[in-house]
Amino acid sequence: MTDDDAVVDLRDVQYAIGSRDIFNGLNLRVRRGSITAVMGPSGTGKTTLLRLIMGQILARSGEVRVFEQQVASLDRRALYKLRQRVGMLFQNGALLTDLSVFENVAFPLREHADLPEPVLRELVLMKLQAVGLRGAADLMPAELSGGMARRVALARAIVMDPEVLIYDEPFVGLDPISMGVIVRLIQSLNQLLGITSIVVSHDVRIISAIADYSYLLSGGKVIAEGSPAELCKEKSNAVQQFMSGTPDGPVPFHYPAPDYFEQLLARRDAGARSDA
Repeated sequence: MTDDDAVVDLRDVQYAIGSRDIFNGLNLRVRRGSITAVMGPSGTGKTTLLRLIMGQILARSGEVRVFEQQVASLDRRALYKLRQRVGMLFQNGALLTDLSVFENVAFPLREHADLPEPVLRELVLMKLQAVGLRGAADLMPAELSGGMARRVALARAIVMDPEVLIYDEPFVGLDPISMGVIVRLIQSLNQLLGITSIVVSHDVRIISAIADYSYLLSGGKVIAEGSPAELCKEKSNAVQQFMSGTPDGPVPFHYPAPDYFEQLLARRDAGARSDA
């Protein structure tokens, strides 16, 4: 991959919350026109990665480049212009509950574009048609199923014709039919519109079916990368544990804590002393 081919480029990124390291030498690149998957156990910083890309937070050190621009060096105006080139599908859809489906999709256009109402209406209906929900334009979010709400959120994410589309856990809570629809939409938008897609997901099976390239995060850095087929062949125990969904392995189930029995005995001893 050449530098010109990289839409998102993170190099040796360090980021911490307090004394807890989230990333410690993260390197990740997203190729233009690709579907790139970011996977990893819970708590490995996948959502933090998206916030770094969008400039909501800044790395302690290292470089975060989007569209060949150093995000940390952008002023507010330049950062907002960069964000207008990126669409975001939030995990829970994040629809505005007091607005209709039509107005939810129209919201970015009303905020960022000065369009005549007939043109705006045509664009909104076009995006709703793309996700199969033109007939639901007048419904309210409370009248939608989970899968429909996710598709409305996707229509809103593409209404500004973004160059990059970020999906944060797009398959969570969906029935198999809705999941199949979202998968087909991700593929078709990527192929027909030339959008670069970044998909954050735990669903190894679905991601393996659609991703061109995948990154697996753990311990503050990338522990494996490549095509889904290449990840499945990785011999690392940590990679195999995640790809196969095995409960026992290098990635622990329990968050670090003192010895369980010692902690219980300490509380019991403290209680006995207070009673005395």
